[in-house]
Amino acid sequence: MTTSLNALMALPAGSLEEYERSVNLVPMLSADEEHRLAVRFRDHQDLGAARQLVLSHLRFVVRVAKGYRGYGLAHGDLIQEGNIGLMKAVKRFDPDMGVRLVSFAVHWIRAEIHEFILRNWRIVKVATTKAQRKLFFNLRGAKKRLGWMNNDEVNSVAADLGVPPKTVLEMEQRLNAHDAPFDGYGDGEDDDERPAPAGYLQDLRYDPALEAEADDWSNDAHDRLFRAMDVLDDRSRRILERRWLGDDKSTLQELANEYEVSAERIRQLEKTALNKLRTAMAA
Repeated sequence: MTTSLNALMALPAGSLEEYERSVNLVPMLSADEEHRLAVRFRDHQDLGAARQLVLSHLRFVVRVAKGYRGYGLAHGDLIQEGNIGLMKAVKRFDPDMGVRLVSFAVHWIRAEIHEFILRNWRIVKVATTKAQRKLFFNLRGAKKRLGWMNNDEVNSVAADLGVPPKTVLEMEQRLNAHDAPFDGYGDGEDDDERPAPAGYLQDLRYDPALEAEADDWSNDAHDRLFRAMDVLDDRSRRILERRWLGDDKSTLQELANEYEVSAERIRQLEKTALNKLRTAMAA
């Protein structure tokens, strides 16, 4: 066991074939050995026991990852993500559940691989909700058998997965779509060439002309507001300042107590002052 573990830890970088050969050299654990190691890790946090549990199941991760090679992602990356899921499973495994670790770990391994595929299969995410993620992987498997889907096939998949046919069609469109390069495919001289997003998706947040225009508009609005405030009497101007322009805004009741009138009277004065202000600013 020691020899095979040392070989595994000394793998040359980037050698996937050597990695697979090495993990297959790690002896599989019997049920009693697995239970004993799992108890040591659970009860005493024995990291050496956890390491043995992980290493003895790496070959299983390789097999699971091979089932996801149709997504065009590097097999080594899929294995790496599956290994993360295996480590999470070992951490959460209860040896007294009465099941083998491999049965418990398969969920965690697949979950990590699924997340990796959804993050990296496309630049734009094709599935964001839990239901969409389930449909994504189930529909990928269905399309391997069905090819291009007609209405009967869409309805059949929808019935199998318990979703509306419209949802199946939407996911099929996402699966068949392709990411477009931001700068385009060619040199732009072909009349039939699709326009590149760089030509029409502009970031106007830092356009100097627009920034200058926004500053001018803001300054003008500020000047017109304070000129318009001069048409109000002192009480109305004070009410608007306290209600709208100050950092610590006053309530109607606070102003009513200050001016010894009702809150409704303050609301009426405020409404009248706002109407005068709008008229003066529009002039």
